[in-house]
Formats: sequence, C-alpha cells, structure tokens
Amino acid sequence: MDCCGTPPPPTPCCDPRQQGQPRPATSALPISPRFAHMVEHALAHARAAKAQGRPVVGILCEYTPREVILAAGGVPVCLCGGSAATIPAAEEELPANLCPLIKSTYGYELTGGNPFLELLDLVVAETTCDGKKKMYELMAERRPVHVLELPQKPDQPEAVTHWRAEVAKLAQLLRERFRVPLDDAALRGAIRTMERERDLRRRLAGLMEADAPPLSGRQLLDLKSLASGIPCDLAEYERLLAELPGKPGRRGVRVLLTGVPMPHGAERVLDLIEGSGGLVVAQENCTGVKPLQLRIDADAPDPLAAIADAYLHLPCAVMTKNSARLDLLRELAKRFRAECVIDLAWHACTTYEVESALVRRCCENDLHLPYLRLSTDYGSGDSARIQVRVEALFEQVAAR
Repeated sequence: MDCCGTPPPPTPCCDPRQQGQPRPATSALPISPRFAHMVEHALAHARAAKAQGRPVVGILCEYTPREVILAAGGVPVCLCGGSAATIPAAEEELPANLCPLIKSTYGYELTGGNPFLELLDLVVAETTCDGKKKMYELMAERRPVHVLELPQKPDQPEAVTHWRAEVAKLAQLLRERFRVPLDDAALRGAIRTMERERDLRRRLAGLMEADAPPLSGRQLLDLKSLASGIPCDLAEYERLLAELPGKPGRRGVRVLLTGVPMPHGAERVLDLIEGSGGLVVAQENCTGVKPLQLRIDADAPDPLAAIADAYLHLPCAVMTKNSARLDLLRELAKRFRAECVIDLAWHACTTYEVESALVRRCCENDLHLPYLRLSTDYGSGDSARIQVRVEALFEQVAAR
C-alpha cells in the first residue's frame, strides 16, 4: 500500500501503548492521523524498502549521519527504546542502576519485541556514554554492529580530523557491504532530503512561538518518525504547516524542557507537565530541536566532510565543554518566551545528571527563570511526586 494511503492495520510492535501503558488524554491527543499511526507507517516503509533490496540500518543516537545511510540507498531507523516493559529482560544481563534508555533498547533485542530488528542489515552506533558503548558489545554478539568513535572535544582541530575519518570509514563500509557507489551525487541528494525534513520540522517547532500555539508540546513531539526521509511524512508536514497557523490555540505556563531525549513511549514527564497546566513551548533535547539546528550545504565541495562537520557539533552532554548547549538554551528561552525551565535526566545518565549544575546556574544567573531538575526512569511510581513538584514550580511562576 502507498504510504500516503489509509493507515495499515496495527502491528504488534514497539509501541508501548500496546503493552498496557495507555496514553493520557489532555494535550496528547494526536493532531495528525498519519503520525497517530507512525510506527505502522515507518514499519511498512522499511518492509517495502527491504523487499526492493534496499538495506535497513538501525541507529542509536543523533550523531549517526542519516545522510550517509540514505545515500547508500538505506533506510535509517531509530532503535532507542522507550518502553519500561522490556527493561526486566535487559536487567538479566545489564546492571539495574543503568540508564533506562539503554536497558529498554537492549531489552527489545533480547525479547524480539521490536519488528524493525528482524529487518536490520546493520546497526550503526557511537561511543557516546560508557553504558551504551558496552551495551553495543553485547548487541554485536547477536547482529552486525559498526561503532563510530566519537571525539569528546569537538572544538579541537584533531577532533574534526578524527570524526571526518570515522564518517568516511562508515561510508566505505556501506559501499562495500551493500555494493553501492555512494558517491558525491548520492550524498548531495541525501543532504537535500534531510535538509527538507529538518526545515519542515523547524517550522513546525516555530509555531510554538505564538501566544496560543495551535498544538501542544506533546503533539509536536509526536510529529517525528522512527524512520527518516519518508516522502509521505514530508508531505504531511507540509499539510500541517498549511493548516495549523491561525487555528485556535492553547495556553499554559510556558516551559522550556531540556535534558535527555524522550524516545517513543517515554513521554510520561512531558504529559505530566502539560497535564498540570504547563505548555512545553520548546524541547531542547535530542528528540526536540537540538538535531534540527543542523544545516548542511548540499553544494559544499566535499559533501561527506560537510556532513561530518555538522554532526560533530551537536551540543550533547557527552561533549566537553558543552557550552553550546547553554547557548542554545539562552536562544530558545528568548525566542519562545519561556517562563521556566525543566531539566530532565534519566536515572544513571551521568553526563546529564552532572551537567544539570551548569544548566541551573545558567537559568539563575543568565535567564533569571525558575528552574526544576527532575531525575526519573521509565516507571510511573514517582508520577505523583513529579506532578507535585511541577505544580510547585508553576506556583512560583505565577508568584512572579
């Protein structure tokens, strides 16, 4: 079936709403019929590509350049786990005091609960945090995994040279493994595809600048696919951009949300924020606007180097120093007129847990905004406590 047609039938898969975790009402009601069935559409797209002989490549972080995979004719699919249901299986091999994103992702591998896994020809991973890096070794016992060695000091010339070499090695691996040319022309075409996708998503995120935006933060987050570069997704973005401006909007305490990514299924904290009277107008994280800041010139003399240079400068907490994240927070707070900042970290996510001290100081000394740090996992046992703390933050905003 054409991906722009009616939604395919539900597929037992990685959608946690099919695992006894109902989605809250309030601001989480889907705004797009297509993205309400995002998992099914992404899976249908990947299966169709596989049937045509195209490779399906799993990715585990925003540092993996999707353009290189697309240029090889592949379909890049995000494997980051967002379900608590797969964590117990992972804890049979992984320590319990590990980031839930890592455990959930590996739990899908052990349980076979993610149908994308059966389609994969390769997984591309990166040496971001130590927990992920060691989990990749276990995953590599079950399927082919290629690890990109990510430098940690992106502003040094040596880091640029090293990362360009790592991205070039990835390109060469894809050429050899999938027997494709992966030349400059293919790279330029892939850059244009991803630039179009990022531009459309940036414009959708920009709708949150309004006094009463036409969608909630949760609805904006849901306008993201597990697979990149699907033509019908891009068409749906354009339809929404034509229809949403000027529609009756919503109001609430304007929240800038920063910190860890919220993979599909792990949106509980965002729902609690908006269910308590907040409106998340900007999401600085990797599932929000952070990767949308990438801009790559398709006409650059060396397109592969241009891709590598752009991805290296994503402001993730694994980098040192990560002052670019604070610069982005200042920019977003001003642009979206944030009234407070909520900083989310998953339990045992050391980099974001430690960096919260810098974010707090930025909020207090530069932004002069109320700040709340939340540390949690994928379970719902602390939801009532989080809601109380969020409501207290909003009372502080009201008192100002």
